Amino acid sequence: MAKVVIYTRKFCGYCSAAKSLLKKKNVKFSEFDGTYNSDIRSEMIKKANGASTFPQILIDGVHVGGCDELHALDAAGKLDPMLG
Repeated sequence: MAKVVIYTRKFCGYCSAAKSLLKKKNVKFSEFDGTYNSDIRSEMIKKANGASTFPQILIDGVHVGGCDELHALDAAGKLDPMLG
């Protein structure tokens, strides 16, 4: 099973949608809330190649993007193989 990390913030509809998709697929993930934590936000930006919007998702250490990119991977049939 792949290691999935998602950086989120409170009151973020895109964050909720991304987590919902992962939960629907029964994927366990580590969530880091950057709402009030600048250190987590800085870590996210570094790991996400400069992306600063929420959410940002990494699968096995590889940055896959945000909510739209996650759903696009799923629609293209590429997400499940990545998740193992």
